[in-house]
Amino acid sequence: MRVLLVNMPWSPIDLPSLALGILKRSVDEHVPDGSAEVLHANLEFTDWITRRMEFTAEDYEYYALASYFMGCGDWVFSSALYDDPDWRDEEFAAAMKGKLNASRMRMTRELHRLVPEFVADIARRIVDEAPDVVGFTSTFQQNTAALAAARRVKQLAPHIVTVIGGANCDGEQGATVHRNFPFVDYVIRGEGEAAFPRLLSALGEEHPDLSTVAGLCHRGPDGASTANAMATSPLPPATILPPDYSGYFERLGTSVARNWVEPKLVVEGARGCWWGEKHHCTFCGLNGSFMQFRSKSPDTFYDEIMDLARRHRVLDMYVVDNILDMGYLSTVLPRIIESGYDLRLHIEIKANMRRAHLRTLSDAGLIYVQPGIESLNSRVLDLMDKGVSGCQNVRMLRDGAETGLSVSWNYLHGFPGESAEDYDPVIAQIPALEHLNPPVDLSARIAIERFSPYFNRPELGFSGLRPEAHYRFTYDLPEEELYGLAYVFEAPERGIGKPTVTALNAALAAWRKHHADARLTQADLGDRIVLVSRRRAFEWRAMELTDPYEIAVFRLLDQPHTPSALTRKAAGRVPGRAVQEDEVQELLDRWVGLGLVFTDNGQYVHVAPSAVNEDLLRLDFMRHRYATPVPAAEPAAEPAEPHMTGV
Repeated sequence: MRVLLVNMPWSPIDLPSLALGILKRSVDEHVPDGSAEVLHANLEFTDWITRRMEFTAEDYEYYALASYFMGCGDWVFSSALYDDPDWRDEEFAAAMKGKLNASRMRMTRELHRLVPEFVADIARRIVDEAPDVVGFTSTFQQNTAALAAARRVKQLAPHIVTVIGGANCDGEQGATVHRNFPFVDYVIRGEGEAAFPRLLSALGEEHPDLSTVAGLCHRGPDGASTANAMATSPLPPATILPPDYSGYFERLGTSVARNWVEPKLVVEGARGCWWGEKHHCTFCGLNGSFMQFRSKSPDTFYDEIMDLARRHRVLDMYVVDNILDMGYLSTVLPRIIESGYDLRLHIEIKANMRRAHLRTLSDAGLIYVQPGIESLNSRVLDLMDKGVSGCQNVRMLRDGAETGLSVSWNYLHGFPGESAEDYDPVIAQIPALEHLNPPVDLSARIAIERFSPYFNRPELGFSGLRPEAHYRFTYDLPEEELYGLAYVFEAPERGIGKPTVTALNAALAAWRKHHADARLTQADLGDRIVLVSRRRAFEWRAMELTDPYEIAVFRLLDQPHTPSALTRKAAGRVPGRAVQEDEVQELLDRWVGLGLVFTDNGQYVHVAPSAVNEDLLRLDFMRHRYATPVPAAEPAAEPAEPHMTGV
């Protein structure tokens, strides 16, 4: 049995498809007389479209990722799905007025007009390959492109079996796709590496029994759609196969996209979320039907990473796990450090990881972490059920800067129960944080995602949900069917109003603008702590802490503390010195004013990463000491003789 697996636009072009890599291996290893190949139609598209219009890597990324919540990428291919180059063009233009600039509007409408020709071309290419089965993966903005190609293949060659699966086909979404698009013979819902080989094996039988394939959507003799019950438990991690990326790098090497991107390998150590099993973040729709956390054995995961690096001679790797298995910190990552491979890894972590953990990540080649910060206010974080505080999130930003990790995060708002009072103190303190990684964009109002608690539990604050507007001008379906198909939903705005959003975004925009020029570092030299600052909102440029009491308090603020806890602990660290809480509070207030300390919900944490080179910091201190007066409350002592410390 010949199987062709197709990765349509707008799948990222710098990554091979993990899903199809796993399915290829599962077919090759588990289907008797079965063989699978992958058609990288996303790369085919980059070559096709750049011959017809000016189109760049930034344009591709816009339709693949940046425009997801507006649905631009899916609308582009709706013209091919409905065989109409003008499909709901005026509706799109009206809905996107004010959301897209003129050049992006023109490009989107021009793509919409052109892509039916591409889909016709790729369908002929598929048919010419003469597969018995063609499988399409659909994740994010691939849905209309995959459906359009399946439709065209079925028109050209009705005997070819069409199958679709992926994140857009989980649960009710998959059943809705199958029910409304008869040119799709089968829909795989849930984890495909088990169901897809079983489907293929059944199709090879004279009288196939499809009722045993968990999650499968199929049609009976009368053509009616039937959806088998979903699997009741996820696949054990030992059964999750490593991907086979044969062909991707070769095809990328002949594509115009080779000049656009640095390719990365996609690796997978775990599925599900160990935090979400206990406390499902209220806005998060990731993991779909299965939240249960399961991870591969350390030996298996390490061997997969090393094998992929050697096989493809690529050191950049994107780890798709929704959250890091903390056990890997003492198993997989030390082995990577010892391997000598200069890996560059991207991974998602939890924001309350300590500095020692972050150093392990950095030493293992982690250059990019996504800790799911989302807010710097503890009360809003509690509304999300995030399990971290605002000060812990600031500590993550500080320690990420200190350990050389690039921290990617988003600021979200719009949670039922939040108020301006939750945001005003944070907005006031953002200038003190400009030396740390800002969020990737301005604050965004949360979207209501399928599978999230906000979707499943209206009592949390969102009821009367409707599919987002873009589904209505993309698909020719009644609203009740769109409800089953959609992943993102319209909901009444909750939480803070426009004035607070405007103030927050102004502060975040300034953070992003001035981050590259901002600096705050500290070096603990034992008998004193040297600090150097270059931040636009603070006049001071250098200072020293020499009072043993102040040094003790500052060291304690490496971790979030309340004033009472600081008072108790500092008293034990300064022999013979009485420490009163009002004295500690006065010091904290002064440090907040100097931008040394961040405060939230009664806790305080300092925001100064340790200097990488203490001697350079000392020179900075001496240079700035006389250029800008140190605040009167912090007189500077004479610098001691230089001596070599640190790196």
